Order: sequence, then C-alpha cells, then structure tokens
Amino acid sequence: MGQAIGQALPFAVGITLSPIPIIGVVLMLATPRARINGLAFLVGWIVGLAVVGTVVLLISSGAGASEDGGPATWVNWLKIILGVGLLSVAMKQWRGRPRAGEDAEMPSWMSSVDHFGPGRAAAMAVALSALNPKNLVLVLGAVAAISQVGLDAGQDTVAMAIFIVIATVGPAIPVVLYLVSGERSRAPLDRLRTWMAQNNGVIMAVICLLLAAKLIGDGISGF
Repeated sequence: MGQAIGQALPFAVGITLSPIPIIGVVLMLATPRARINGLAFLVGWIVGLAVVGTVVLLISSGAGASEDGGPATWVNWLKIILGVGLLSVAMKQWRGRPRAGEDAEMPSWMSSVDHFGPGRAAAMAVALSALNPKNLVLVLGAVAAISQVGLDAGQDTVAMAIFIVIATVGPAIPVVLYLVSGERSRAPLDRLRTWMAQNNGVIMAVICLLLAAKLIGDGISGF
C-alpha cells in the first residue's frame, strides 16, 4: 500500500496547490457567511474528490497489476495519454499568464461569492474538485497509480482516503486559519489571494509540466 500512496502523492500535491480553489475559499471567508461557507466548501471539495475517485477506482478494479506483477498495459497507456493532456494544459496556462503590468483574469463566479449560501459554496467546491478538467486528469492519474499496484479493496480505499486528505490541505489551510484567528487572518489571506491570483498561470504550468513528465515517463517505463 505504501507504493500506491507514494505513486499517488504527486497528484494529490498538484491538486492541493491549485490556486483557483484556494482563491475561491479565501474570497468566501471575506463574506458575512464566512464560517459556514468555508466549511461547506471543504465538505463539497472532499465529496467531489471522493465520488470521482471511488467511481473510477471501482471501474478499474480487477484490471490493476499484470500477471508478472508489473503495471497492466492499459495503465501505461492511460498514463501516457494523461501526460500528453497535462502537457497541453501546461502550455495553455503558460501562454495565458498575465504579462508585466496586467491583472490576472479570474473566473466570473468569483464576483458573486458575496451572495453564496452554504449549498452553493459546496456545489462550487464539487465542481472545482471533481469537474474541473485539470483536477479530473490529476484524479485519474492518482487512480491509475493506485490501480497498478493490485491492492485489495480495503487497501485501495485507504490509499484513496489518504490521497483525498492530502489533496484537501490547500483549501483547508485558509479555513482553519480563519477559524483559529478570525478577523486577524484577513490580511495574510488577502496577500495570499493576491499572490496566487497573479501567479496562477505560472504555478499551474509548472505543476502540470512536472506531473506530465512523471506520467509519460512512468507509462513508457512500464512497457
């Protein structure tokens, strides 16, 4: 199981460092419903990752390791395909990064977070964690890494749970900071939001490039 967790760890880190969800939850923490919306966002985030990860893991169960103990052929091909997809995402993010003097363009939904209730906050978190194309590719990469080891159902579940916990650290940090420090957390959270918004393209380009290299390399070496 340690091998499965280690293989899935880079993808969890890639998800947890994604700037847009962190920026979104920081904006929610600046609203009158900060506490409940922040917690609702975390619940939705975890549910989104758990549902997608579990469904894909169930579909792939029984098709993990090959007879000689190595990764199944489909896993190697999936890794290469996902790696190529992440390469294209990295190029798009890099080309779309704001130039000197330009403000980063943020998703339109961020302008309406003041009107979010807990239900909408949770729904947005589900969309960002499970339906966002970049995160979906990373979840698929993690599931492929777990599936290739050929664990039993219980060990798969534990590995997936650890993946979800690590993938939730990024959005959870602002919420925990707000719950602990209250209004005193506003200034550091605002600085974090501003920095991540301006560097979103570069951060995601680097993350996607590194994970693409890992996926493609692992896929090729598995043959």
